[in-house]
Amino acid sequence: MMEKMPAAKKKKLRLMLCDDETLFRDVIKDLVSRERNIEVVGEACDGNDALAKAKTLRPDVILMDIGLPNLNGIQATRAVLKILPQTRILMLSAFQDDMHVMEAVQAGAYGYLSKKLPPQELVKALKSFAEQGTMLPQPVMEKAVARLQRMQTVQTPLGTATRTQMRVLALLGMGKSNREIAEELGCNVKTVKNHLNILFQKFDVKNRTEAVVKALAAGLIAGREGPSEMQH
Repeated sequence: MMEKMPAAKKKKLRLMLCDDETLFRDVIKDLVSRERNIEVVGEACDGNDALAKAKTLRPDVILMDIGLPNLNGIQATRAVLKILPQTRILMLSAFQDDMHVMEAVQAGAYGYLSKKLPPQELVKALKSFAEQGTMLPQPVMEKAVARLQRMQTVQTPLGTATRTQMRVLALLGMGKSNREIAEELGCNVKTVKNHLNILFQKFDVKNRTEAVVKALAAGLIAGREGPSEMQH
C-alpha cells in the first residue's frame, strides 16, 4: 500500500510590530506566539526604526501604529510601500474618525484596526489574514473607503489632490486662518490641519507660506493676498 505523502507545510505569515508602547508589543507577541501560522520577525518603536527594519526584514505584514514618534505611521507607511509594495500594512490607531482612516487608505494601508479592540481581537484579525489572505474591513473602514471612492480628485502639476484639499489651498492663499477655513468648510480645526499636513507632504514643503508660494508658482491658486500677509 502506497504511503500517503504529508501535506505541505503552510508558510507562516511574517509579522512586524511597529508601536512605541513596549507593553503593547509584548502582549501582541505573547498572543501571536500561540498561533501556528504567524511569527513576529521584528519590532520597531518609531517610524524611522520601522522603515529601517522593514528594509532588512521584508515582512509580509506590518502592524503599524498611526501615532509613531519621529516619523508617524502614515509617513512610515508611504515610505515602506515605496520600497516594499507587496507588504501589507495594517494601520493601528485609537482614532476611528473618517479623516484618519482616509489618510491611512490614501497612504496605501491594507486595513485599519482600532487600538481600542481587545488584543485577542487584533490577533484574531491577523490570524484570519494569515489563513485566508483577506481581511474584512471594520465598518469604519468600509465607510471611509466608500467615501474616499466618491471623492473627486484633480490632477495638478504638483500631483493629485482632492476637491476639498484644493479648496483649503485656495482659502490658504486668501490669507485665511485655520479657524476661518474650518468655518468656511463646515468642519473643525483639526480636520483642516490634517488636510494641510497632507498638502505639505504632497508639495514637499514645511509650512503654509511655502505651500502658497509653490501653489502660486504652479498656477494652482490666484491668491488675493501675498504669503507675507497670511494669518497663522
